[in-house]
Amino acid sequence: MGDTVCCLPVATALKQAFPESHITWLVDPRFQAVVECCPSVDETVPYRPSFGIPPKLEPFELAFDLQGLFKSAWPVLWVKATEKFGYHWQREGAALASRRVLPDPTSVHIVDQYLDVARAAGATVDRAEFNLTPAPGEADKLRPKLGGAERLVVLNPGAGWITKRWPPESFAALADAVTGMGATPVLIGGNAAADSAAAEEVISRCSSKPVNLVGQTSITGLIALIAMAKAHVGGDTGSSHIAAALGIPAIGLYGITNPARSCPYGQIERCHYEPAGLAKIAPAVVIETVAEALA
Repeated sequence: MGDTVCCLPVATALKQAFPESHITWLVDPRFQAVVECCPSVDETVPYRPSFGIPPKLEPFELAFDLQGLFKSAWPVLWVKATEKFGYHWQREGAALASRRVLPDPTSVHIVDQYLDVARAAGATVDRAEFNLTPAPGEADKLRPKLGGAERLVVLNPGAGWITKRWPPESFAALADAVTGMGATPVLIGGNAAADSAAAEEVISRCSSKPVNLVGQTSITGLIALIAMAKAHVGGDTGSSHIAAALGIPAIGLYGITNPARSCPYGQIERCHYEPAGLAKIAPAVVIETVAEALA
């Protein structure tokens, strides 16, 4: 999901460069709702990667592979397009499908490297614009679950890899501190058992119980919830990138990945980085960053 969010500025840059264009996005069905919340995209086509023949699409002037893997290169290889451009880190034979676009030396963040691909196709863009827009009505669906709370701080204690997870006791200390600041901590996460277990462990260590919405939000609901928040805290995971795309203060927790490349876009000053492991990031420094965001 994070990769999908980080690619949204490419669609916006292309739409601004070519206002009359029709932009079609071939997307994993799990993350289709993310793209559908971006008005820069005219059409989404669900595609579950496989070795089969991809959906038949109309011929295009431009085609893009922004992931550089076999699963993203395969449909680009099949589609008819005048020009095909690819993200520079091409693996698994992806170089056979599109022309590799080397990033500008100043493009350190992955979002800026994606935008270099759009620039190669003729777009002029100085800074990423995600154009991520919450779906109408989603916020109203969430309010009953929030018990009337309006000053929200969203916390994501889960992540795809255990090495990207801040310890539960640290999240619990943060949740209690957020409550002490007069805000309501809200736990989020997916349907995976590991996410639910992480949230339950955080709750068991809290003095005051946060709102637990783990596994209870669709992607459109998650986007709406984060848009309502005053801040978001999480590791290198999709919801952190959603917060950045919405312009919400995103406090990032990084250990094994380089925040300069993959932090919530434009918010590296709010990130905490400890190569020795996330457990080395003290709750006190994160609490201070959240307090600054709320202020």
